[in-house]
Amino acid sequence: MLTDPYENGTSMSDTLPPPPRLRRPAIAALGVLALALGALQSVVEPALPLLQRELGLGPSEGALVANTMLVTGAVLTPVAGKLGDRYGGKRVLLQLMAVVAAGGLLAGLAPGLPLLLLGQVLQGAMVGVLPLSFILVRAHLPAGRTQTAIGVVVALFTGGGMIGMLGAGLIADHLSWQWMFVLPTLVVVAATVLVARLMPSDAPVRHDERIDWPGVVLLSATLLAFMLGLVLLTGGGLPPLAMCALPALVAVLATAWVRVERRAVSPMVDLRMLARPAMWQACLLTLLVTVTIGMVSLLLPQLLAVSGDGYGFGAGTTDIGLYLLPGVIAGALSDAVGGVAARRFGARAVVAVAALATAAVMFGLAAQHGAAWQLALAKTLTAFAAGLATTALLAHTATAVDPGDTGIATSLLVVTRVIGMVVGAQIAGALLTAGTLAGTKVPAEAAFTTGFAVTGVTAALGLLLVRATRGVRGAGTQGTTESAHTVGSARTTEPAHTVGSVRTTEPAHTARSAHPAGPAQATTPHTPGAVPPAPHTPEPAHTSKPAHTPAKKGPRS
Repeated sequence: MLTDPYENGTSMSDTLPPPPRLRRPAIAALGVLALALGALQSVVEPALPLLQRELGLGPSEGALVANTMLVTGAVLTPVAGKLGDRYGGKRVLLQLMAVVAAGGLLAGLAPGLPLLLLGQVLQGAMVGVLPLSFILVRAHLPAGRTQTAIGVVVALFTGGGMIGMLGAGLIADHLSWQWMFVLPTLVVVAATVLVARLMPSDAPVRHDERIDWPGVVLLSATLLAFMLGLVLLTGGGLPPLAMCALPALVAVLATAWVRVERRAVSPMVDLRMLARPAMWQACLLTLLVTVTIGMVSLLLPQLLAVSGDGYGFGAGTTDIGLYLLPGVIAGALSDAVGGVAARRFGARAVVAVAALATAAVMFGLAAQHGAAWQLALAKTLTAFAAGLATTALLAHTATAVDPGDTGIATSLLVVTRVIGMVVGAQIAGALLTAGTLAGTKVPAEAAFTTGFAVTGVTAALGLLLVRATRGVRGAGTQGTTESAHTVGSARTTEPAHTVGSVRTTEPAHTARSAHPAGPAQATTPHTPGAVPPAPHTPEPAHTSKPAHTPAKKGPRS
């Protein structure tokens, strides 16, 4: 039977002493770590052709190298977030960095594909650093600064990705491709040592809960099957039978996971948390925003590279990188201000503006895309809007859920971002494939126009979702002590002026036992010799307590 961790109106964090505040050296160490991890994560993409030549890899093997970290990151991030809630963010972060460092060094020393893939698998654990950082930020910073700090952490991770993409080629040309992995890994190790020395420890909020290992295994298996299906479907490497079997496998695993979570005493993911408007709306909006930016990220480079009849620009790899560089910078900057915008204007307002701007840009690009600067401007504007919206949702959710759920809640949003990017790229790729000219591998101009229009429609759906859920309120705000299934239940309180009693609040989930008082409960007949009750302290009929809910004891009258 599920137990409500907030049954008495307080969370476990209310009993813990206030943690020490973060000092600037500790914040700087965490920032350097995020920067180095972002660089290590992004070095493979620009160097993939070089790795294929040096290791003799084919296209399918190259795709496997490129996607391994993406898949393992999506699988391991919720586990890292839950372990951070259970054992403390700093403790799990340091152990996770040992895994990442081993993966980076292994990839740098790999003589062939098997060890390189193993290194990429271990490096995928770095995605879990984001929810663990959010746990530390929320534990050690005042509430007003938490959202801003979350935006800065995400911005540094994104900025590190930009450094990795720009520096991978230089390192490979002047040293070797192995140093692309080794140099960022050495910075990760140094930053981890600083974090271990300077970052104060955070007391785990869920320290008395057991880990729901069946739930962990089933959720990981569900995400693994889902991500592998997306990656293989994108690469066209699935036979028809497997294309039908994988969705069925994902459905079976997801159903089994839900059943296990509903029965678990301490579930991997509290399904009541997912039912809160603040949580499911954030997940759905994040998915729409990232699907949009995933489509943009595939369509624009393809149009820049293609050389068609009256369309396209035939740009090389370096030129495409230069065209898209302003968008990468804009994305990092928007991550930095996303938390501030969420705190000042609210996450929903930020998402609405970002969706409106993205839809307008993409509809405009569908109508006019004859100049390279138009594509560069579109990338810049959409990247800024997407970074603003996703970071605002992440920062809002991190401060809206109970402190003991910070890790798992934000990790689910991080995974949603990854899934959205992959799904968006898959949709855009399918549109281009469907519009490829007969006898060639060149998509027609109409395929790009359709892709831009569909992207605009997807962005507009986000705006419609914001408006459609505008009146939905409920659990999920910071400081909420009732679980989602209690929304709408009656709460009963004893009058504060009752003599000899302590004011108590009945848990909302016990309202089903609060039956109307019968005649015997309304008044107590006076018996000769008995002391009558004080005239101003009769027990109201509606405050009668169910037998299974003990009342708080007050001083004797």
